[in-house]
Amino acid sequence: MHYNNNFTTFKKVNSMKKLLIGSVLTAATLFGVATTAAADKININMSLVFTENEVLTQQLIQVTDKIRARTDGDVNIQVFPGGQLPVYKDNLEQVVNGADWIAVEDLSYLGDFVPDFAALAGPSLYRSYDEYLAMMKTDMVADLSAQAEKKGIKVLTADYVFGFRHMITNKVIRTPEDMKGMRIRVPGSQLFISTLKAMGAAPAPIPFPETYSGVQQGVVDGFEGSILTMYGTKMYEVTKNMSFTKHFLGSVGLYISPKVWDKLTAEQQKIVMEELEAGAISNTNAVVKLDAEFKQKLEDLGVTFNEVDSAAFSKLTAEVYNQFPQWSKGIHGTINAELEKIRAAQ
Repeated sequence: MHYNNNFTTFKKVNSMKKLLIGSVLTAATLFGVATTAAADKININMSLVFTENEVLTQQLIQVTDKIRARTDGDVNIQVFPGGQLPVYKDNLEQVVNGADWIAVEDLSYLGDFVPDFAALAGPSLYRSYDEYLAMMKTDMVADLSAQAEKKGIKVLTADYVFGFRHMITNKVIRTPEDMKGMRIRVPGSQLFISTLKAMGAAPAPIPFPETYSGVQQGVVDGFEGSILTMYGTKMYEVTKNMSFTKHFLGSVGLYISPKVWDKLTAEQQKIVMEELEAGAISNTNAVVKLDAEFKQKLEDLGVTFNEVDSAAFSKLTAEVYNQFPQWSKGIHGTINAELEKIRAAQ
């Protein structure tokens, strides 16, 4: 009887031990799952110079919201517009250094690492947004992207456009002759300076915030920019002509470190690419719509739009491609050959 009581007690204690051990293991397992889930979540900063109210920024905010929702918050990309974080060259350096970062910059900055990318942002290349978007899908661009990846930059997409740049002045411009001697504000970029010189102007690299007063006071005769820029900055108050030179197409790429990209699962990568591609299409449609809408508003405000001798300007700007020895020899001809194939297929 005494033996049976001891045995019963032993069984109860043993059962309690098993229950306790089981509870500890269960808690440890749950904790481990939670730890793994937390480790799988990634926070990525997206830095861009565009202000929050610009179309491109709004499109990227929508894209990152959708990525966050579809990954249950595990891919958390936070958009920092308006140069809150490093931009331009410093933006790309963050990517190369392997930070949890997406840089949004035009192709000329990628050209610091793969020079021929800057040539794709060169003057007088594209006649339409569709031509540019088709160019981004060529084997040539795929090869340049592979070169960039070896240098620590994965090109997620370069399909985000924000408009053609035109001459915005008080004088009507139709030919290069009309631009001779005109002081035109440009960004402080050698590519812009060389292009405006080739077009016949005297480029003036002054800060953009000084442009309005510069035109008003006669310091410069005008500037170059898009329809959206002219309307959004109220430059129509001091300039009354836009000449459709299309000397540059405004576009940006989104770049990430391959090491950071590899932190994402295959499914997460698929979601990111799907949303970026959908966002690019939505962005292009929005820009096309706003181009037409703002053009009408500018006309109502007294702005005149002028067609130009595009062939004459293209002939002059072709020389710009020979002024950058880091670009491949004959790069202008190579790009134009690709564009001719694209035009033939359209």
